[in-house]
Amino acid sequence: MSGAGGTTSGFSRANGDFAVLEYETRPVSVAGPLGPVTLADLPSSSTTYWVARRKAELLAAIDGGLLGLEDACRRYRLSEEELDGWRRTLDRAGIPGLRITNIARDRKR
Repeated sequence: MSGAGGTTSGFSRANGDFAVLEYETRPVSVAGPLGPVTLADLPSSSTTYWVARRKAELLAAIDGGLLGLEDACRRYRLSEEELDGWRRTLDRAGIPGLRITNIARDRKR
């Protein structure tokens, strides 16, 4: 039986007793840069061009537990180092800093 957030009840009947099963629960939505973000709001797995907003939404989804880091890397074919770079840039310069033109300009310095 499904419960809130698409998880099962966490119980199974075995020999007349209830046994607690461990399920990983994830939030349905998290706070994103422009409002709530759900899995449906995230870019397609075939995304190759990353605008600043998409980068910030993906980082918010990872930070909020909506999507695991390893899942995000696999889904979007990104390395943890690349995501760490996005995170450092976001922390330092905010969403505008994630623009590709800013990254290219910073590399020239």
